[in-house]
Amino acid sequence: MGAEKTPFRVTASRFVHVVKDVASSEVGWKAKLIFAGLVVLLFGANGLNVVNSYVGRNFMTSIADRDKAEFIRQAYFYIGVFAASTVVAVIARFAEERLGLLWREFLTRKAVSIYLADRAYYRLGASGKLTHIDERIAEDVRTFTVTTLSFVLMSLNSSFAIVAFSGVLWAISPLLFIVAVVYAACGSFLTIALGRPLINLNSDQLDKEASFRAGLIHVRENAEPILLGRREGRQTVRLLNQLDALVANFRRITGVNLKVGFFTTGYNWLIQIIPALIVAPAFMDGTMEFGVITQSAMAFSTLVAAFSLIVTQYQSLSNFAAVVGRLSALMETMEDLQTTRGTAIEIIQAEGRLAYERLTLLPSTDGAPLLKDLSISIPSGTRVLIRGSTQAAGVALFKATAGCSTPGAGRIIRPEANEIFFLAQQPYLPPGTLRQLLEGDMQAGEITDDRLLGLLRELDLEHVLAQAGGLDTERDWQALLSLREQQLLAFVRILLAAPRFAFLDRVGAALGSNQVQKILHMLSECSITYINIGEASDSDDLYDAVLECGDDGGWTLTTKRAGRDGCDRS
Repeated sequence: MGAEKTPFRVTASRFVHVVKDVASSEVGWKAKLIFAGLVVLLFGANGLNVVNSYVGRNFMTSIADRDKAEFIRQAYFYIGVFAASTVVAVIARFAEERLGLLWREFLTRKAVSIYLADRAYYRLGASGKLTHIDERIAEDVRTFTVTTLSFVLMSLNSSFAIVAFSGVLWAISPLLFIVAVVYAACGSFLTIALGRPLINLNSDQLDKEASFRAGLIHVRENAEPILLGRREGRQTVRLLNQLDALVANFRRITGVNLKVGFFTTGYNWLIQIIPALIVAPAFMDGTMEFGVITQSAMAFSTLVAAFSLIVTQYQSLSNFAAVVGRLSALMETMEDLQTTRGTAIEIIQAEGRLAYERLTLLPSTDGAPLLKDLSISIPSGTRVLIRGSTQAAGVALFKATAGCSTPGAGRIIRPEANEIFFLAQQPYLPPGTLRQLLEGDMQAGEITDDRLLGLLRELDLEHVLAQAGGLDTERDWQALLSLREQQLLAFVRILLAAPRFAFLDRVGAALGSNQVQKILHMLSECSITYINIGEASDSDDLYDAVLECGDDGGWTLTTKRAGRDGCDRS
C-alpha cells in the first residue's frame, strides 16, 4: 500500500491517534507541560507584536512631526519591546525543539519495539507490502514529529494573530480588514488548486530517494561478491536507472513548484502595497497620522499571513501529508500482520520435545511437495540426522521449525525460544564485542572469562580473540571472520546458552567432518539434543535416528538406538 493511496479519513484518524498516544503515555505529562508553556509564550509573543505595532506607529509619527523628545522616548519603548520579543522567541524555539525531541524519541522507541516484536521485521519483509521500512521509522518519524509540532504552533500563532490584529486593522479601516480576509481566502483556494499534485509526487520522491540509497548500500555491503562476479556493469545500470527515476520525479515536482512559486511570490509582493493603496489617501487628506500607514502595513501583513497559512506553507504541507500517509501505511500493515497468518503451518510451544504432525512443506514455486505428511516426535536426548538426495526438504524443515514463512500445512510442536537454537549455514553475528556476541542478552555478566577463553581454546579460536583485540572491543564480525570462524563462534554461543535443542543447517560444508564430529561430541556432553541437516553420504555414528527425505516428498525415519526417550512416529 502506497502512502498516496491511504484514504484521507484514515490518515487523519492515524494522526489524531498518534497525538493521543503520546498524550496518554508515561511522558505525556511532560509533553503537556511543555506544550502549555509554548501556548503561553505564543500568546505573549502576539501580545508583544500588538504593542510593537503601536510603538512603531508612534515612533514613525514622532519622526514625521520632528518631535525629538517623543522620538527618544518611543525609541526606548522600541528597544524594550524588541528585547522582550527576542527573549520570548528564543525560549519558545528552545521549548519547541525539546518537545519535538521528546515526541520523536517516544514514537521511534515504540516503532522499533513493534517492528522487532513478534517477528514483524521478518513478516513485513516477506509480505512485500511495504518498501524501505527503515526509512519510514527513522526519517518519516523525525519529519512527522518536527513538522507536526511546527504546524500546530504556526496554527496556534496564526489564531492568536487573527484575534490580536483583527481589532487593530478594523479600527484603522474596516475596508482593509475585509480585503485581507477575501485576499487570503482566494489565495488559499488557488494555491491548493495549483499544488494538489505535490502530495503524490512528494510521496513518490521519498520512495525513490530511499531506493537509490538502498542501492548504494547494497554495493557497499556486497563489494567482494560484485568484484568476484564482475557485476560492476549491472550495478551501474541499476543505480543509474534509480537515479533517472529520482531525477524525473523531482523534475515533475519542480514543475509544479514553478507554478505555485509564481503565484505565491506575486501574492506576497502585493501584500506590501495593498495597505498603502487603501490607507495613504486618508493621510494625504490630513485625517490620519503618518505612523498609521506603517501600523496598517504591519497589521495587514500579519493578518493576511495568519489567514494564508496554506499559501505560505503549502509545499511543506504537501510533503507532510506524504509523510503522514507513509506512516499510516506502516501502522496499518503492522496491524494487519497481527491479525493474519503468513502460513497455514501452526506452531505450538511444548516443553521438552520437538514434534511434527501431518506437516507438508511445499516449494516456493510449483512442484512436488518437499515433505509430505511428516509425523514424528523427537524427545529431548534423541539426536537426529536429516539427509536425502537433496537438502531442500531439510532446509525447508529447518526454516519452518524456526518460524520462517514457509508454504505448507500442518502442525509443529517445539520448545519455547530459549530452549531451541537454530544455526543457519550462514550464521548471523551482530556487531559488538566478543563478550556480547558469546554471552547473549540473557547471560550478560553470568559467564566467567575462564569459561569463555576455555571454549575458544578448545575450538582453536584463540587467534580470533587476538584479531578482535580482546573480549570487550567492538567489531564487525561478518567482515572480520571467515565463514568457518563465524560458525565456530556460533557453536560457542550455543554451548554457553545450553538449550535443550540445537537445529543445525549444513554446518559440515564449512567445517569439515572432523570438526563437525568434535562439535557434536561437545553438544552431547552438554546434554544438548541436536538435529543436523547433512549430506547423503554422512555417517550416522553420532546419531540416534536418521530422517531420510525422498525426492517426491516421501520420508523414512530409522531409529538406530533409543536415545534417552526414543524417537517415534506419531
